[in-house]
Amino acid sequence: MSMTNTDIPSVLQRIVATKQVEVKAAREALPLDALKAKVAADNKSRRGFAAALRAASNKENGIGIIAEIKKASPSKGIINHNFTPALFAQQYEQAGASCLSVLTDRDYFQGDDTYLIQAANTSSLPVLRKDFMIDVYQIYQSYLMGADCILLIMACLDDTQAQELHALSIELGMDVLIEVHTKAELERALELPRSAHNIYGINNRDLNTFDVDLQTTLDLKNILIEALAADADSTAQKPLIVTESGIHSSDDIRLMLDNDIQHFLIGEQFMKTDHPGQALQSLLAGVAADE
Repeated sequence: MSMTNTDIPSVLQRIVATKQVEVKAAREALPLDALKAKVAADNKSRRGFAAALRAASNKENGIGIIAEIKKASPSKGIINHNFTPALFAQQYEQAGASCLSVLTDRDYFQGDDTYLIQAANTSSLPVLRKDFMIDVYQIYQSYLMGADCILLIMACLDDTQAQELHALSIELGMDVLIEVHTKAELERALELPRSAHNIYGINNRDLNTFDVDLQTTLDLKNILIEALAADADSTAQKPLIVTESGIHSSDDIRLMLDNDIQHFLIGEQFMKTDHPGQALQSLLAGVAADE
């Protein structure tokens, strides 16, 4: 199934249009060949984002938290007024996060590339570059920033783009969080090559209305597991599934754990507090208390 522009929700449509302008300007400032040469000269190893989530599955609580560093959002405006990426990265690591996610989109989330670099330099946790990837240029950029994982949002990519960006990310040794929020997007995501680098993110937020429904994860994960099990051999690793958006309480986490979802991307719930690391710690303590 291919995707036409009419399938993109309007907010995403605006973001993608902005990204196209950004990438064009970046290519003019530093041509792709020059960027590739910088990547070829870079010998930093990746920190294994997918591996960190798999390791979390084997911990006592079995929970893998991707803790997000996010200053603002299009729907909420500024979320954190004392925004300190390096400090938050350290807090999250001390509080028990498995991985970090850092928003780098400038126009809509008030992010910046330097935020990811700061987080990666002050924490040993693997880092996801949370942005809207539409061009190979951004994949090379992400590598140079020190990203260990990149995000592919199926809602803003056609099938050819998704295949190209997925292949390049894996070639460079980065993991890929493949995000879906509908059955149609999941079916398209399942057309991408199977890989130990793949992480499947189910976004509970409807990108047209911004409404959040945790049932989205519960519905789509069954389709995903069934599809992956059908073509996996007996030695294949269990697929990594991350639930995104709408996780606010220990009850929400317990609901997901009861449905065999162990990995969570949480940002706003932590970032709206003065001490995001403490908020993560409290959430995990609440889950432990429920047991």
